[in-house]
Amino acid sequence: MRGRKSPELSSGDQHKGGRAIDTDAEDQHAGKHGMKGLGRKSLDSLRVGVVVLDAEDHPVLVNPAARAMGLLRSGGAPGTIAAHPILRTLAGQVRRTGVRREVELDLPRGRAGAAAAPLGLHLRAVALNATHVAIEAADVTESHRLARVRRDFVANVSHELKTPIGALQLLAEALLDATELQATDPDLEQSEDLLAARRFAERIHHESARMGRLVSELLELTRLQGAEPLPTPEPVPLDWVIAEVIDRTRTTASAKGIEVVYSGPKGAVVFGSDSQIATAVTNLVENAIAYSGDDTKVELTLRHGDDWVEIDVADQGIGIAPHDVDRIFERFYRADQARSRSTGGTGLGLAIVKHIATNHGGRVDVTSTLGDGSTFTLRLPARPPEAPLPLPTAIEIESGAAGR
Repeated sequence: MRGRKSPELSSGDQHKGGRAIDTDAEDQHAGKHGMKGLGRKSLDSLRVGVVVLDAEDHPVLVNPAARAMGLLRSGGAPGTIAAHPILRTLAGQVRRTGVRREVELDLPRGRAGAAAAPLGLHLRAVALNATHVAIEAADVTESHRLARVRRDFVANVSHELKTPIGALQLLAEALLDATELQATDPDLEQSEDLLAARRFAERIHHESARMGRLVSELLELTRLQGAEPLPTPEPVPLDWVIAEVIDRTRTTASAKGIEVVYSGPKGAVVFGSDSQIATAVTNLVENAIAYSGDDTKVELTLRHGDDWVEIDVADQGIGIAPHDVDRIFERFYRADQARSRSTGGTGLGLAIVKHIATNHGGRVDVTSTLGDGSTFTLRLPARPPEAPLPLPTAIEIESGAAGR
């Protein structure tokens, strides 16, 4: 490293403490072939933004695309520049862990109240050496806009469907009550039409209830995918979560003679949203009940570590085929189509569990043997989250070895 000034940094930037990466040797080598400065020109021609930060998080290399994205800010002194806070946060995390970081986030553009849509960025931070970190920024605003449009469409349609579906359920219940009164009247003969009407009413009631669950789960999934911000993480006592889950699933389990049992230490605490965590565990238990035979057992087991808490939900059901294991957390995917329809499943329960786990910084896994049951493991953080980023929360999508 030498004190050569980068073409992208002014004298004021150098005063700030930025140190340019020495490209003399590279340019001299390229000059022999008539290509001096080709590396720098190539960097400047990229549509992705590139910023290199030194040990003090000063920008020492910046291309025009990064400037256009607003990844630089005015420094503390007049005429100086500084990297955006989110870049400094990522660089610090990469230096501490030695692991590359990739995040996607939306950054506000313009002054407060501006009508412009936020700038969607995919940021990738990689350590170049012990001190310098390179950050690549790709503009994904359009894909984020389309994702918001899809979420809004699903949310709006689902919301509009709630009223007519609710009306169908009420009408079906009224029809069931009417046919039941006539069927119990000894003075009236039970005609075939009356019996058929009752069968149809029962079917309408069943399907409208299933449609109602589907709409509710679509709204829940849309909210988890970003339509609403994640609540501030708070301590969640798992004793309450387990008791709530057993209470919610008691009726369904009793109908099939299934016993839901729990074993594990008391007093465990995770951090996040109590309602979402209870929903995730409930979905896993309901899924286990739906795919288990009568008079079997569903076991909840809790394991507590320093950093993580793991909740196992094990059943004695039909199991999952190996080719289905990797896809069961996809929306609307069903390993057994016929069985799912008979149980009234929507294909969204496990997708909701996955999004809740991801939003809490955890994960959900499954191990299964076809014909011998399945075990789902929900892993959640046992420690408070780190200080929040200075801008909208980023969604981590990948971590790997630096320079991979």
